[in-house]
Parts: sequence; C-alpha cells; structure tokens
Amino acid sequence: MTTTRAEERTPDPPAELPRISGHQNALDGVRAVAALGVLLFHVAADTGHTFRSDLTAWLLSGAGICVPVFFTLSGLFLYRPWVAALLLDGHDRPRTGRYLWRRAVRILPAYWLVVAFVMGTILTAHAGDPWTWLKLLTLTYTYDPHPWWHTYLGPSGLGQVWSLTVEAAWYALLPVTAALLGRYARRGGADTDRRARRLLHAIAGYAAVSFVFTIFMFTPRMSIQLGVFVPRYFAWFAIGMALSVVTVWARTGAAAPVRFCRTIAHSWGTCWAIAGVLYCVAASPLTGPTDLVTLDTTWTAELRVLLYGLVAAFFVAPVALAGPGDSGVDRILGNRVVSFLGRISYGVFLWQLAVSVTWFRVTGHAAFTGGFLTAFPVITALTVAVATLSFYAVEKPALHLTHR
Repeated sequence: MTTTRAEERTPDPPAELPRISGHQNALDGVRAVAALGVLLFHVAADTGHTFRSDLTAWLLSGAGICVPVFFTLSGLFLYRPWVAALLLDGHDRPRTGRYLWRRAVRILPAYWLVVAFVMGTILTAHAGDPWTWLKLLTLTYTYDPHPWWHTYLGPSGLGQVWSLTVEAAWYALLPVTAALLGRYARRGGADTDRRARRLLHAIAGYAAVSFVFTIFMFTPRMSIQLGVFVPRYFAWFAIGMALSVVTVWARTGAAAPVRFCRTIAHSWGTCWAIAGVLYCVAASPLTGPTDLVTLDTTWTAELRVLLYGLVAAFFVAPVALAGPGDSGVDRILGNRVVSFLGRISYGVFLWQLAVSVTWFRVTGHAAFTGGFLTAFPVITALTVAVATLSFYAVEKPALHLTHR
C-alpha cells in the first residue's frame, strides 16, 4: 500500500515540539556545564594534575571535551534561522550584514576588555607592541606562523581563546555556508521533506571535511598549527546544524522528525549515560596521549574528533529536541542557578585563565604546582564573580544595542 504525503504527517503537530526561536533555560544550562568543564580542565592543567598517569588525571584531561559542546550550540542556534527560511513559510532568510553585526557586538566588547586586562597585567612586556594588540583584538593571532609566545594556542592568560578564534571564523563563513547548503537542498524541489533530507545529507558531507582536513594536517611539511583552523572542527558545528534541521523539520508536522524528537527528548537519561561512557573512553589513553604535551598521531586525532563530537551530540541532543513542557532536562539544567551560570558562561570562558594566572601569581605558586581541590573552588568563585560583573557591565548593554 502506498503511503501518501498527508499520511506521513502527524495529525496534530504537538505543542511539545522543540522551540526554534526564543530563550531556552535548559540550553543555558548546557552552556554553564561546558564553561565550567573548560575551567575544570584549565585549573587541572595549571596545577599539574593532567600530567599524571592515573585515572583522575585522565578524566580531568578529558574535560576539554566541552569545547565541541560550545561549537554544537553555535551550529544549533545560528544556523537555525537559515533552515527556517528554507523549510517553513513566513520565515525570511537572515540578512548577512545584520547577522555579522550582532555577532560582533555579542562577542567583541567583553573580549576586548579581557585583552586589555591581560595586556596590562600579565603581558606587560608586550603592551607597547601594536602588532600584538591588532592580532589579539581581531581574533587573528592563531594565524601568525611565528608568534612570540611559546604555544600556538595563544599567550598566557588567553590560551583558551583559540576556540573563540575558531568560532569567529565559523561565524564569518556561515552566510556563505548556509547559502551553499540551501542551494543544494532546493535542487530537490519544493517538497519540504525532500529538502530537509538533502540538507542533512549535505551537512554530513560538510562534517566529513573535518576528517579529511585532519589527515592533511599530518602530511609532511604541514604545521601542527593547522589544528586551530576552522575546517578541522566543521564536524562539531555540523552536529548542531543537523539538530537545527530536525527541530525546524518537526515543525512541519512530518512524522519522522516528530517521532525522533520525542524519542530522544524522552530518553535524555540514556543519552547522557552514553555520553558519560564515551567521555571516559575519549579521556583514556586508548585515544592518544593524555599529558597535553605528546602530539597526537593521525588516527588518534581522527578518533578524538569523532568521540568528542559524539559526546557533544548525546549531551546536547536531548535538550535541543525537548519541548518547552519537558520537565526532565529542565529540572536539571533549566533551574535558576544553572540557567544564571549559563547566561554568564561567556564571561566564565573569557576570564578563567586571566583569573587563574593572576591567582597563582598572587599566591606565589609555580607553574604546574598547587592543590587542585584548593585552587578549583577559589578560582571558580573568582571567575564567576568577575564574569557576573562583565555580564551586567558590558555584555548586557551590548545585547540591548543589538536589539535596537
């Protein structure tokens, strides 16, 4: 018996479908977990715990796995308006100029404040170097083939910002990326379901670029610095982009995405358990060095891209695909405390190393020494306090500016 298009639709597209716009407290909670995870990783590294060879060191060194969570969230939130314009009636495609302006105003003012603080207190020897200021302020310092700092990740106090340079590059490329993906999807005709499937296929191809690029990184004469170039991380952004397609597609009432959203949202406990198991595997020596000094090989680098991406997918998907009435994830990640930490999470990310380096200098701790159990709560409290001030003094006024 042939199934008609009408029969492939749910008779009542339910109100519990995931949102495709507006604020979501539980996703704020995801941001909070990711920001605190990155902070956990950096304090563990600064106190020397990630250079050990015991189980605790493995698990702490794996906390860097929170970076793909941020990239996944960016793919989900920022690509979704383009998907809505492609699959839903009444939705206009985002204007490139306005989109880029909003991104710039959202990330740059708070970041510039951190750069000014770091240059004035930690990197004072280079405070008079205009070239250093230019590279840092424009988020282009990772492209310098011969930096004066000792690691391609960045100077002291700003080492975590390499991931922001990746995000900034992805932001700039997104209008072109969305146009190319949309063009491929529209070749399938006006049928919404066919467009959505073609879009998912195109995103899968987009994600595959990461694995090809990783092989390219390890070819002779190529620099390991390519590891902070945006193509290596397309796969992690693609996870969020695919989730955005599913959430918008479900709004058309198509049975397959509606059923998928319901299944994943209701299985959040199972998904998070799988993410936990994959995290333990990804953090272990099975997937390469855990000391943060020994370089990856091609296969371990590929495995990290895959496993880190899977952890992000299983962690974020149940939240992204949950409806507004889903109390399971909302109780855990959408409560007032966690949601507030999510709102200030950008500041937590920006200030954590500046606070950490300053704290260790004030207390006289040498690099890679100190007690983790003592340092982590103190640095976390200080970072949250500074991030809160940054949010209300800089980020929130900038957000009001973007809404005008």
